[in-house]
Amino acid sequence: MSRVGKKPIPLPKGVKITIGGELLVEGPKGKQSVPIPAGISLRQENGILELQRDGDDKAALHGLTRALAANAVQGVSTGFTRELDIVGIGYRCDLKGRIASFTLGYSHPIEFYLPDGIDLKIDKQTHLVLTGADRQALGQVAANMRALRPPDPYKNKGVRYTGEPLRKKVGKTGAGGK
Repeated sequence: MSRVGKKPIPLPKGVKITIGGELLVEGPKGKQSVPIPAGISLRQENGILELQRDGDDKAALHGLTRALAANAVQGVSTGFTRELDIVGIGYRCDLKGRIASFTLGYSHPIEFYLPDGIDLKIDKQTHLVLTGADRQALGQVAANMRALRPPDPYKNKGVRYTGEPLRKKVGKTGAGGK
């Protein structure tokens, strides 16, 4: 039984939805579309969106579609944020228009183009705040930025999510010990 799929989605003020072959969600932060698979039906009444399925074989799609619809509603109304920290001496990021320039200890700066719908704010050159309406796109951009220099387990240097727990490994011991 899909417990996620049964949960109703409250629609905040300013969010307008259109149900057709796919669910179109429009709000102050933009618009998104969510595909509706066969066997899943949507119903809107009193500012609440509900999803129903035809049979138990559609349980997984029921929960998935509801989660995607809820993310679209939250994205167009309040948006999502993802925070990254750059740790390391000389590691930093600068923003010029839609291009973020990372200095991460390589012989060259890395230029990262920000896709449409994703905004970047930089605090003190080492704390990045990504915001956007599309949760999936925002998470992918944050993961791509982290992949430029993943956190090193020995020195704890690199790009990491804010609050990401890291285990520092102990390096090799000095020469000569028996």
